[in-house]
Amino acid sequence: MSLCLVIDEMHPSLPDLMQEIGVTLHYRPDLSVAEVPAALAAHPYEGMMVRSKLRVTAELLGHGPQLRYVARAGAGVDNIDEAALTATGVTLLNAPEGNRDAVGEYAVGLLLALFRNIARADHEVRAGQWRREANRGEEIGGKTIGLLGYGHMGRAFARRLQAFGCTVLAHDHDPAVLPDAHATLVSLAELQDRAEVLSLHIPYSAANHHFVNEELLAGFRNAIWLLNTARGEVLDHAALVQRLQTGQVRGAGLDVLENEKLTTLNAGQQARFAYLAAAPNVVLSPHVGGWSYQSYQRINEVLAGKIAAFLGR
Repeated sequence: MSLCLVIDEMHPSLPDLMQEIGVTLHYRPDLSVAEVPAALAAHPYEGMMVRSKLRVTAELLGHGPQLRYVARAGAGVDNIDEAALTATGVTLLNAPEGNRDAVGEYAVGLLLALFRNIARADHEVRAGQWRREANRGEEIGGKTIGLLGYGHMGRAFARRLQAFGCTVLAHDHDPAVLPDAHATLVSLAELQDRAEVLSLHIPYSAANHHFVNEELLAGFRNAIWLLNTARGEVLDHAALVQRLQTGQVRGAGLDVLENEKLTTLNAGQQARFAYLAAAPNVVLSPHVGGWSYQSYQRINEVLAGKIAAFLGR
């Protein structure tokens, strides 16, 4: 019998899926962060499944000497110390295939909201204002869209953009990334020279902290619209605000922020958030790009398949 400790809320399909592959769940989303180490030590768990309740560290792994895998229900693994997992021989499994379609669709929605002033127009009509000319917008057709990062999420966005008659360029630092029919892989310099929209699809890591900074934004030949459905920390928000103020960034659609715990913002973060929240050319949402009913279930299916393959079931 293989045991797996689940410490976050999951779609209710999970127990049946795991039973089919011979894994017994101890489903404990009620555990607080402080209670997880003792719970992990209480049984010989081969697996632990998490979302974002806590950071998986070497110290936590020390409480689970039998652990063979950590399964992250989602795409991002920035709350997991991958070096610690490697050092202890624990395999990391995640599920970007589970929510890539949701993110791809949502990125299209953010772009449309920016180009067609949808959020602003909605607020105005609700307030009794009927301003047609002030809300004349842009079309996606004919634009050059630049994707920074061309993994699961970037490809899902590019696939949907094909219907709009635009040019899609993508840059990825990984030389193993292969081109496909939906985007042309280019250098970062070419992306900066040609793109009119920049959409971020890179994971967070120490190396990617503020990867999109003042220097990178200054390298774009055109004034750009910017989308971020990746992680807030990959974008220097101070540089974004400065570029919005000068018009070198024409608008921004942000599903993620530099600090998403809005009650804990420091003075600098609060000032930047206040500007973004008041700006009419900025669309904000609470990190829900991958958050659909379908992706909620699909993430379970992807993880169950990967766990089965890992265990040789």
